[in-house]
Amino acid sequence: MRIAINGFGRIGRAILRQILTSPRGAGIEVVRINDIAPLDMCAYLFQYDSTFGPFPETVEHGDKMLTVMGRSIPMSHHADLTQADLSTVDVVLECTGIARTSDVAERGLAAGARKVLISGPSPAAEQTVVLGANDDMLDGARIISNASCTTNAMAPLVKLVDQIAGIDTAHMTTIHCYTNSQPMVDAPRGDFARSRGGAQSMVPTSSSATHLIDTVLPHLAGRISGAAVRVPSASVSAVDLVVRLSRPSGEKNFIATLKEAVAASPVLGWTEMPLVSSDLRARPESLVIAAPETRMVGDRQVRIFGWYDNEWGFSARMLDVARQMATK
Repeated sequence: MRIAINGFGRIGRAILRQILTSPRGAGIEVVRINDIAPLDMCAYLFQYDSTFGPFPETVEHGDKMLTVMGRSIPMSHHADLTQADLSTVDVVLECTGIARTSDVAERGLAAGARKVLISGPSPAAEQTVVLGANDDMLDGARIISNASCTTNAMAPLVKLVDQIAGIDTAHMTTIHCYTNSQPMVDAPRGDFARSRGGAQSMVPTSSSATHLIDTVLPHLAGRISGAAVRVPSASVSAVDLVVRLSRPSGEKNFIATLKEAVAASPVLGWTEMPLVSSDLRARPESLVIAAPETRMVGDRQVRIFGWYDNEWGFSARMLDVARQMATK
C-alpha cells in the first residue's frame, strides 16, 4: 500500500512512528509527507517527542527528504495539496485538521490519489467509519472520516454492550487530556471554559462523540448522551460509560460475557490490573477496559471504564482503515 501523509502534526507523526517501528507498518510505503512547517522543524519534532520520547533511530533531513532508518521520504510544503503529485498514492492520510469542506477534503483526489482518509470528524466525508463498530459500511467511498479518538474508543464498546444485553439509555463522560484546541494559559476561544489554561484546570466541555455515535450506530440514535472533562494530562484519556440495559443481567455473568466479547474484538483490550493513565501510553487498542472499575447497580445499570491513548490508538486505527480502503 502506498500512502501520503498530509499534515505532520501529532497524528501524522504518530502514524509514521508506527509505520517504521511496528508490524502495523508492514507493506506500507510512504510516498510523500506534506506539511507547511520547514523541513528541519518537521525532522526535529519527529525525532524528539515530549509524549512518546525520542525516536530510537537516527533522523536526518536534506534535499527535500526526511530520512529515517534508511528510508528516505520526500517532503513538500504546499498549503494546497493539489500542487503535489500523488498519482501513485492509494490513500492520502489527511491529518491537517482542516478538511471540513469538500474543496479541502478533495485536494488529495485532485492531486491524483485514489482515496482520502480524514483524521477526525468531517462533514465533507462520504462515510464515517469506526473499526469494530460499523466497518461493514466500508465500501468504495473515496473520502472517509476516521471519526474522533473518543468515538473510536466508545463505539466498539457500545456495540458489544448492545449485543450482550441491549441498551435503553446511556451516558458517556470522556476524561480527556488537553489538546491544541486549548490555550496553555488563559486566552480567548469560542467557548468560555475552553478559554482557560489547559494545563491548569479540569475543564467541562462537549465531545464530538456525542453526535458521531448516532452516525456510526444509527439504531441507537438518541439513546446515548455524552460530555467531556479536559484534564491537565498530556496523554491517555478515559471513557466512563454508564448504561441502562434493556435486558436484566447479573454482574458476574455480564462481565464474563463482556470479557469474552472483548477478547474476540480486533480493536478492544482488557486489563485486570489497577492501572493508571501513564501505563497505557502508546497502546494501540481503541480502548482498554479496566475490569476493576467495571460494576453493576441492580441488574440493569452497568458502569464500564476504559483507557485509550487518544493519539497512538487513533493513529493505529488510521493505518488499519487505510489498509482496508486500499483493497476496495
